[in-house]
Amino acid sequence: MKIVTEKNSLLKSIQTLQTAISSKTTLPILSNFLIETQKGKVHMAATDLDVGISLSIPVDIIEEGGITIPAKRFVDIIRDLPDGKIDINVRKNNAISIESQKCFFKLMGLPKEEFPKLPKLQDKESFATEQQLLKNMLNLTAFAVSHDETKYILNGVLFAVKGKKIRLVATDGRRLALIEKDLTQNTDLKREVIVPIKAIQELMRNLGDEGTVKVVFSENQISFQFDNIMLISRLIEGQFPNYEQVIPKEGKDKIVVDRETFLWAAKRVSNLTSPDSQSIKIDLFKDKLIFSKNSPDMGEAKEEIDIEHKGDEFSVGFNPDYLIDALKSLKDQSVSLELTGPESPGIIRAQDNYVYIVLPMQLT
Repeated sequence: MKIVTEKNSLLKSIQTLQTAISSKTTLPILSNFLIETQKGKVHMAATDLDVGISLSIPVDIIEEGGITIPAKRFVDIIRDLPDGKIDINVRKNNAISIESQKCFFKLMGLPKEEFPKLPKLQDKESFATEQQLLKNMLNLTAFAVSHDETKYILNGVLFAVKGKKIRLVATDGRRLALIEKDLTQNTDLKREVIVPIKAIQELMRNLGDEGTVKVVFSENQISFQFDNIMLISRLIEGQFPNYEQVIPKEGKDKIVVDRETFLWAAKRVSNLTSPDSQSIKIDLFKDKLIFSKNSPDMGEAKEEIDIEHKGDEFSVGFNPDYLIDALKSLKDQSVSLELTGPESPGIIRAQDNYVYIVLPMQLT
């Protein structure tokens, strides 16, 4: 194989691929990129066997062929080369030469035949939507995914597609985020699958603000195709918890608050939390919310927000980070807050069918 390409185009592509490679792999081939010529373009791929990313870029093909190349060293070399054209040539015994202006490198690769083939999913069960819509939905849910490996079923985001509706749900057992949107096209699909957090993170990193994304389901895998990228992931097997039973109907006594004011009050008071004392106190009165934290070792913080409230007055504790995660991800000017008691979950609702539920903490 011999190709000529531009540095910036190549670098952007291999940096996209690099995030799919696991640093913990024991198989040398999984530390490599696959690079091969296909139909006038260069096709490149990377995988950790759970998540795979492939893409194509236009290049000048002097000689057809393919190889796998050590990913980290290849990225480091290409990043530090001067701007302009790069010649990549596969020589005998899997040696790869990289030349740019007066720079020369040689790396040792592995045969492309050793690289695991990424599956090709049939389009029988699929739908398409705007990249921006899916990206926004992920931004509003992914932070609630559990990273506790003993709760494997919660280590991903639930995708529920039914007709013209798509719903994403994530929970770690202490909070739950749910958003539902309309698809632009009606489908006959009725699927619920759990997409692991690594694939979600790759999607959030690469989805753009324009164009569409095609989502294809198989029995135990899912693929996302957008721009020149295809991302394929295994699904998490098992039954997602019955989340619908913990979502109360919208209460009549809701408090409408300015999102930015709410966010910054929680942020400022959270400066006095510690690993041993993570909760902040929220006092609910008829005309105000008082955020506070009192720590004998560090000091005291207090902030008030003016509100209108007709229900009971009480105090409740929350982990402020859980409040901040949702509030900073939303774009709404105001959100509705539902607080019903010191031992009841707090509920944040926003426009466009977004619900976020946070369990209270004991006040210390």
